[in-house]
Amino acid sequence: MTTMTTLSAAAPDASIGITWAQTIILSIVQGLTEFLPVSSSGHLRIISQLLWGKDAGASFTAVVQLGTELAVLVFFAKDIWRILTGWFAGLFNKEARGFDYRMGWMVIVGTLPIAIIGVLAKDAIRDNLRNLWITATVLILFSFVFIAAEKYGRRKRDFEELTMKDAIIMGLAQCLALIPGVSRSGGTVSAGLFLNLDREVATRFSFLLAIPAVFAAGIFSLPDAFDPAAGQAASGAQLLVGTAIAFVVGYASIAWLLKFVAHHSFSWFAAYRIPVGLIVMALLGFGVMSAV
Repeated sequence: MTTMTTLSAAAPDASIGITWAQTIILSIVQGLTEFLPVSSSGHLRIISQLLWGKDAGASFTAVVQLGTELAVLVFFAKDIWRILTGWFAGLFNKEARGFDYRMGWMVIVGTLPIAIIGVLAKDAIRDNLRNLWITATVLILFSFVFIAAEKYGRRKRDFEELTMKDAIIMGLAQCLALIPGVSRSGGTVSAGLFLNLDREVATRFSFLLAIPAVFAAGIFSLPDAFDPAAGQAASGAQLLVGTAIAFVVGYASIAWLLKFVAHHSFSWFAAYRIPVGLIVMALLGFGVMSAV
C-alpha cells in the first residue's frame, strides 16, 4: 500500500509529460496486447495508473497503435495488396469484380460505424469511459461473451464465405473497442464466431477491419498527443520510439495469435481477463489505485 502510494505521489503531472520509462513500458504493453482479446487500451490504462498514478491518455495510445497497425500491414502485405488491386480493378471493370473487390468494400463499410461513433463520442472516449471501474467491470463481463461465442458458434464458414452482412455486424462490434476493457479483436472475433465463421477467419478479418480505423485514429490524435486535453504530453521522439517498439512486439504477437487460435478456444483469454478485472477492482476498493 505504502509503495503504491509513494509511486502515485511521485508520478509526473500531465503537464510534465510522459517519461522515457513510461514510453518504453507502455509501448511494449501495446504491442503485446493490441491483437490479443485482452484489451490493449484497458491494460495501458491499468498499468499507467498502477505504476505512475497517471493516465497516459487516449491520444498517446492512439498514436502508438500506429506501430501495431504497421505490423498488420507488413504481416498481411500480400493479402492487402491483392485486395487493394482487386478493389481498384473492379471500380473500373465490372468483369474484374471478384472476391477481393467485394472484400475491399466489406472493409470500407465495416469501418464506417467506428469512424462515425469515434468522432461523435470523442470526448467521452478520452475522459468518461477511461474510469478504471468501467475497465475492470468490462474485462470481467465481456469475458462471458467470449465463452458464449465459442459455445454457440459453429465455426464452419471459410474466408470466401464472408458477406457484407458479416462486415457490418463485425464493424458494429468493433465500436465496443472504444471502451477500454472490451478489446477490438475480442469484440469483432466474438461477433464473427456468433456468425459461424471459422475462428482463424474471424481473426484475420478482424485484423483487416482494424487497419483503416486505427490509422485514422492515430493520425487524428497526433496533435492532441503533443498537447493533450486529457492525459500526459509526449515528445515527437517518444512517439516515434514508442511506435517502433509497438511495431516489433506487435508483429510477433500477430504470428503467435494466429497459431494459437488455429487450435485453441478464445475462452482461454476469459480465464485471464476475469482474474485481472477482479484484481483491479480489489486494488480500487482498497485505495491502492485511483479510478480516474
